[in-house]
Amino acid sequence: MDHLNEKAKEIVLRSDTERINFIESSFWIGYPKSKEILTKLEELVDHPRVSRMPSILVVGRTNNGKTDIVKRFAKRHQPVVKPEGGIIAPVLYLQAPPTADERAFYNGILQKTFSPHRYSDRIENKRSQTVDMFKKINLKVLIIDEIHNILTSTNPKKQRAFLNELRYLSNEVEISLVCVGIKEAFLAIQADPQLTNRFDPITLPRWENNDDYLRLLASFEQILPLKNRSYLVDGEIPQTILTMSEGLIGEISKILKRASLKVIKDKSEKITSKTLNKMEWIPPSERQKQINHLV
Repeated sequence: MDHLNEKAKEIVLRSDTERINFIESSFWIGYPKSKEILTKLEELVDHPRVSRMPSILVVGRTNNGKTDIVKRFAKRHQPVVKPEGGIIAPVLYLQAPPTADERAFYNGILQKTFSPHRYSDRIENKRSQTVDMFKKINLKVLIIDEIHNILTSTNPKKQRAFLNELRYLSNEVEISLVCVGIKEAFLAIQADPQLTNRFDPITLPRWENNDDYLRLLASFEQILPLKNRSYLVDGEIPQTILTMSEGLIGEISKILKRASLKVIKDKSEKITSKTLNKMEWIPPSERQKQINHLV
């Protein structure tokens, strides 16, 4: 079982049920672009406080790894309890509200930090409480996922008001913002020219059949606890997976996990082209067409 890493070598000796549970759980596989983004995010934590803090906009298609990356970064910077009481929390992750709603935004922050608050409080009070709390916990980076949600508001004034809150927090507390979303996220940030100038956009493109992609498949082979080597980087398999996934890492992961469960159950213990071709799989674009047809 030399094809497995140390963790997988330990898991592969367990029962089929335990192996299946492991495969169905979430696990991290690093790749060049994710490491590049994580490095840039770490630089934000180390950046001295200045009047115009640098910020990052992470843009990519749905299911292409954006959220996994920023959540991994946030997990590296868990809150720490101070000896004298209170906590230090340099990084805070939250999702943008479903629409451009400042009250919901501040409520989300206060809930995430377990701060006592009343939903009906005036926005000015929530803003002041948030600023005080950010200073107390020594926040350095605020991550806002699904930032494109603010475009669901058809009122441009509400969109601008929401972006004004982001700019105010960044200025007042001297924190970096990390906004995450699909390509519409870029349009959302562009609605405020003063914010646009602060953001360094980073895109997560679709995967292509190149060396980085083959290394990604090799990493999956090392972590998926199958008893036999699948040779995922050989023959038709790489292109088959790429076509099925349409180059989205979330889809690649889903395909390989589903195939792994299948070969554990049929006792073959390795993924082959035949395994992939027999899977009942609908590419993401076809799923969208089916939904559009129903609507």
